[in-house]
Amino acid sequence: MAAEIRTRPQTRRPILLSKLEGCNGTVTKAVIIPKEDGVISVSEDRTVRVWLKRDSGLYWPSICHSMQASCSTLEFNPQTRRMFVGLDNGNISEFSLSEDFNSLKTRREYLAHQSRVTDVSFSVLTELVLSLGRDKYFQWHCSESGRRLGGYKLDAWGTALQFDEETKHAFIADYSGQITVLKVMDSGHQVITTLKGHSVPFLFFRLDKGSTRCLAWDAENKLLFSGSFDQSIIVWDIGGQKGTAFELQGHTGKVESVCYSARSKQLFSAGDDNNIVVWNMAAKRQETPEWEESDCCQKCSSPFFWNFKEMWTNKTLGVRQHHCRKCGHALCDKCTPERSTLPAFGFEFEVRICKECADTLTDADRAPMASFYDSKHAVVSMHLDDVKGQLVTCGTDKVIKLWDVSTVIQ
Repeated sequence: MAAEIRTRPQTRRPILLSKLEGCNGTVTKAVIIPKEDGVISVSEDRTVRVWLKRDSGLYWPSICHSMQASCSTLEFNPQTRRMFVGLDNGNISEFSLSEDFNSLKTRREYLAHQSRVTDVSFSVLTELVLSLGRDKYFQWHCSESGRRLGGYKLDAWGTALQFDEETKHAFIADYSGQITVLKVMDSGHQVITTLKGHSVPFLFFRLDKGSTRCLAWDAENKLLFSGSFDQSIIVWDIGGQKGTAFELQGHTGKVESVCYSARSKQLFSAGDDNNIVVWNMAAKRQETPEWEESDCCQKCSSPFFWNFKEMWTNKTLGVRQHHCRKCGHALCDKCTPERSTLPAFGFEFEVRICKECADTLTDADRAPMASFYDSKHAVVSMHLDDVKGQLVTCGTDKVIKLWDVSTVIQ
């Protein structure tokens, strides 16, 4: 049974500004055009569309450009008006948009991958076009010459990419659930570390349950956010260099997209549970405790069901092992009777805790650190413009929704 998320009535919430409809395939990505009333989208129906707001208040395509293959991802740089479209055939097409956003010009074609391009990033500072594909390769090209500069083979096909221009560190998520931290250099690359945290929940056998699906990067505080099919978000403290990781548990479905607002220090997350969750990242949070391992309940000493020796000695049946989400102790069901939210630990819905930990909690400890909003469609991807206070979401229903989130991020 899905966990119930209890929220207080919201006085500040996203306001739906417009629905952009007309695509015949799933819209894989859409971005808001800064300083313009417009949105750029790519779709599996092989079209690149630029939607501009008309005098009627509705958004209509000023450009509808057909590609040679289904469009899988998009990167747009507003300073140069350069646009990079990843395709299902492994190519990346680069375009230049006109100043009035009514026409586009083909600049270059990058033969980057052997199969679907899953993510692409463009860095003006380093003049690099970085990309991921289902061929298990991370590639980077020179944006001025189009020449391939290097590549790195992953253990599984790549799913999401973030790049820090200042340090030239790339964060590469893959289908196995791990994140590779790699430094891109002129002479090659250097693998820094591998982050492992997303896992397959107990009793689930599907291989995609632990897959890391999306990434967001806070360049100021050096925090990396990863969303996964295991319904969780992990906050990696890269700048602290202590390996600290915080969990955020608030979704009841796969987390498909995360966006970070540096202005308000909030994280937006969305997925196939139809919820948009806004996390307060300015609040003080605590690292999730490690789960302790034991053959018996650490409180009443009841043997767990795999402890055959103790079961035979005591002539008793074994019990299932549980963990208190606050202290991490290995306990049986009878010794973890309490349920509570633990927002400081990232748990926005009620989880199992022991009696001792429950007695120490106050109302302030249970105060929510996240807000929940119904998007009314399963979100595939989203993009946030925290200057304009707008959010765009793409759903499995082939609809693009443009939201006013200015009251949420204030």
